[in-house]
Amino acid sequence: MNKIVPKDELVNFIGTKVEPTAWYEVTQERINEFAHCTGDNYFMHVDPEKAKKTDMGGTIAHGLLTLGLTPYIMANFPIPENMPHGFNYGYDKVRFLAPVHTGKRVRIHGEVKDVIWKDEHNCKFITALTVEIEGEEKPALYAEWILYYETEA
Repeated sequence: MNKIVPKDELVNFIGTKVEPTAWYEVTQERINEFAHCTGDNYFMHVDPEKAKKTDMGGTIAHGLLTLGLTPYIMANFPIPENMPHGFNYGYDKVRFLAPVHTGKRVRIHGEVKDVIWKDEHNCKFITALTVEIEGEEKPALYAEWILYYETEA
């Protein structure tokens, strides 16, 4: 659940690391659903038998599926009070660092990187996110996610 804070205090959270998400298993079914939705049916994602014969040893999640999991951490970040809505402004510095093999579990770590007020009611809330793969040293992904918050009064 988001911690709601006075908008003037949001900048005090810059540098704050939030609790990581719970572990999330990346199943073949989820990968297949993502492939169906996006039209990305590359065999490395959807054909376990063919993918098993490669150096990956089996299917892997789409990088964009891994990126698409990042909203799971949103509830762990503070938000300003009197915010009727916020929206996804975009991602910067997206790097796919290691493949997520089917059946692996991932979780997302986050940090408040910056808060940039455009005016007294609108700000960019910038987070640094890392997707960790359980049991692996190298993370799957690093990205900076920019959210746009609009506040009232």
